[in-house]
Parts: sequence; structure tokens; C-alpha cells
Amino acid sequence: MTRNIIWTTALVTLAALIQSTLLSPLSVYFYAKPDIALDILVFVAYMNGMMTGQLSGFFSGILLDFLSNAPLGLNMFVRTVIGAVGGLLNGAFLLDKIFLPAVLCAGATVLKACILFLLNRLFAGAVPAYTLGAPVFWVELAMNVVLAPLVFALMKTIRGLTAGRKS
Repeated sequence: MTRNIIWTTALVTLAALIQSTLLSPLSVYFYAKPDIALDILVFVAYMNGMMTGQLSGFFSGILLDFLSNAPLGLNMFVRTVIGAVGGLLNGAFLLDKIFLPAVLCAGATVLKACILFLLNRLFAGAVPAYTLGAPVFWVELAMNVVLAPLVFALMKTIRGLTAGRKS
């Protein structure tokens, strides 16, 4: 499990760096970027269960907090909750190639937006949040859904690094 968490944290951090460098020109045109790191976390949590999902979310969230200008602990909290919820779904559905990855990543994106919205209200606007009616949220949601099958397919090819051993 420790090896899985370390590799997942490294992959999520790498994806976050790619998002913030290579995909930042997309945000100029669409005002949003896909959250590939979230898609990777959802895959690992779904494949390995709740404990691995929430620990991977916790450690990758801490690293993302240091890479972003968000309040310290924000990404850690959001990613831990998403990892735990994704892990709860472990084995609940048969993982297909397109539909389930899209649904899981759409659910994670909506959950992320809802958590940020609640934290924004709780801390009187100190936490950046999505407006669910804003095009930025819908564009990010669409990008995450479109990229989810690709990310899941890539993660399946390197599954030995991020998946637990079968007994």
C-alpha cells in the first residue's frame, strides 16, 4: 500500500505540474483547465479502496497545496474526501473503458465544486470556489469527462505501480 501511495502522489504531482505549465494556454481560451490529477486520484481510489484513496489524496493534496496559491490544506482536504469517496466505490461497478471513467470523474469534479462552495460559505469567501452556473465549471467538467477514459487507459497500462497486489 505504501508503494501505491508514493507512486500515486508522484503521478498526481507530475500531472499537476503538466496542468500548470503545458495546459495553461487552454485556460486563456476556455477559462478553465482539465484536472488530470483529480482523474488519476479517482482511478487509484476506485481500484485500491478507501484507505489508499484517502491517503493518496492527503499526500498529493499537501504537495498540490505547496504548488498552488490556495490556502494551505485546501487541496489536501478536498483530495482526501474525493479519494475516500472514490475508494468507497471500489468494486461496486465493473470498470468499462468509457462510460464509468467519465461518470466517476464527473462525480469527482462536481464533488470538488460542492466542497469548495461549502468551504467558501463557511470561511466567508476566503476559499476560492466555483459558481455552478458559470461556464468555467462546465468547461472544466467537460474536459475532465472527455479526458477520463484516456487517463484511465493510461493508468491501466502502468497499473503495477499504483494498484495493490491481488491475493
